[in-house]
Amino acid sequence: MPPTAGPTPLVPLAALIGIDWADQHHDVALQVAGTVTVEHSRLTHEPNALAAWLTGLAQRFAGQRVGIALETSRGPLVHARLEAPFVVLYPVNPRSLQCFRETFTPSGAKDDAPDARLLLELLVKHRDQLAPWVPADAATRTLRALVERRRTAVELRTQLTLQLQATLKDYFPQALTWAGTDLTSPLACAFLTQWPTLAALQRARPSAVRRFYLTHRCRRPALIATRLAEIATATPLTHDPTIVEPNALFVQLLARQLAALGPSLAALDAEIAACFAAHPDAELFRALPGAGAALAPRLLVAFGTDRTRFPSAADVQQCAGIAPVTVRSGRSCQVHWRWSVSTFLRQTFHEFAHHSILHTPWARAFYHAQRARGKTHHVAVRALAFKWIRILWRCWQDHTPYDDARYTRALILRGSPIAAHLQLAATEAAA
Repeated sequence: MPPTAGPTPLVPLAALIGIDWADQHHDVALQVAGTVTVEHSRLTHEPNALAAWLTGLAQRFAGQRVGIALETSRGPLVHARLEAPFVVLYPVNPRSLQCFRETFTPSGAKDDAPDARLLLELLVKHRDQLAPWVPADAATRTLRALVERRRTAVELRTQLTLQLQATLKDYFPQALTWAGTDLTSPLACAFLTQWPTLAALQRARPSAVRRFYLTHRCRRPALIATRLAEIATATPLTHDPTIVEPNALFVQLLARQLAALGPSLAALDAEIAACFAAHPDAELFRALPGAGAALAPRLLVAFGTDRTRFPSAADVQQCAGIAPVTVRSGRSCQVHWRWSVSTFLRQTFHEFAHHSILHTPWARAFYHAQRARGKTHHVAVRALAFKWIRILWRCWQDHTPYDDARYTRALILRGSPIAAHLQLAATEAAA
């Protein structure tokens, strides 16, 4: 997550360090406070080497605070920071470092050691412009990791499903009907693992196929009879073994992966539900219209528990990338969406706003008003998300759950244009 917004108090530091983090090794530039000498060193990418380096820093500076600038707010060094409270991390946006680098090397040359030196220089000369990374509480960090991993698992399932669908179309398109419309279901995975080709399916006894469907809770006699008749008379798309056999093996591979992913995803959902229920702020997000079991925990971790992290709703809108960016130069004025933000965070608010259209009358009225003004679907949803963030921020700051009836009454009392759309929709529905 992005660091805390707003002005940063400058805490005393015994040393300032810039680290260029890489896969194999990490270049380090260190400057003791009050000196101008820069010490250069290199760390290997090993837990023991990192632990020994941090222990050495603690001993050398007697546990005093040490500032470290790096290009990420995630990864091993961030995890190690939780074990080394004397370290103050200053995440630097890669774009910021790139612009700073190009100031001195217009040719575009790049080297890891100079990058460590540039990070150190940013920390030494512009620390007042950098926000230190402040870890969230343990409950929020745990829930955040779970919901992010769940998103990764869902994306993996989608990729596997699309691959499976595309492969079946190449040699066995009938399976897309006979295995069911949901290729992630236990029925589809078992069907394709057992019968990855039309020939294998047609060799099976009709009674075995019927028993298979009944075992997997497909118990509509007419549907089963129709599928058995289609299987008996079906013609393969191709008989070429160089196409059928490799694809059949790949389909079985994909089906087994999807079969294993289903229970694992269910276990992840159960763990998320348990962690969310135990979180102190769960009640603020549990009953949000359209959030549900998947989005409510994601909205919670987007805000966290530290009320000083976002002093205003605009800070949340900018952090999530929902607020647009305005670029003015002379007579030119352009508005575009915000780059270099968490895609996961932006998706969270966008998806919630989209789901709220179906569950909240004022959100639906707002969305249709935006579309009537010529906005595209996604632009209208982002505008709705922008509005939702202001509402959620206030509920979060006040520790007050969202009340849809109360907010609708407030819209009417203020004479909001949305209230007029609500009244018009109510009139049309009554007619």
